[in-house]
Amino acid sequence: MAIDRGQVVLDPSIISRLMGRHRAANPLDSLTPHERRVRSLVAEGRSNRRIAQELRVKISTVERQFTVIAETLGLTDATDLDPRSVNLRVLATLAYLRGTGRPGAGP
Repeated sequence: MAIDRGQVVLDPSIISRLMGRHRAANPLDSLTPHERRVRSLVAEGRSNRRIAQELRVKISTVERQFTVIAETLGLTDATDLDPRSVNLRVLATLAYLRGTGRPGAGP
């Protein structure tokens, strides 16, 4: 028997219920592949200038893209606190880490 061999056995009805559960929407899923790339470069500590060089775009383009990413992830809501204590790049990095586990793990 599987249990005797140390294997875990789950009733198919439990698996069906778990798989059929409604999951809350993850804002990370709504980012485009390009936005995920920008977010990962930010999380790796790259400056806007370096990101622009790497992606071969203008710095203003990176800034606009980061603003869209921050809004999509709901990070701009945090600026309602105390702007001196909020760093959107840090918040974006934290969102990245929650979504992938670690920098360099991919977009």
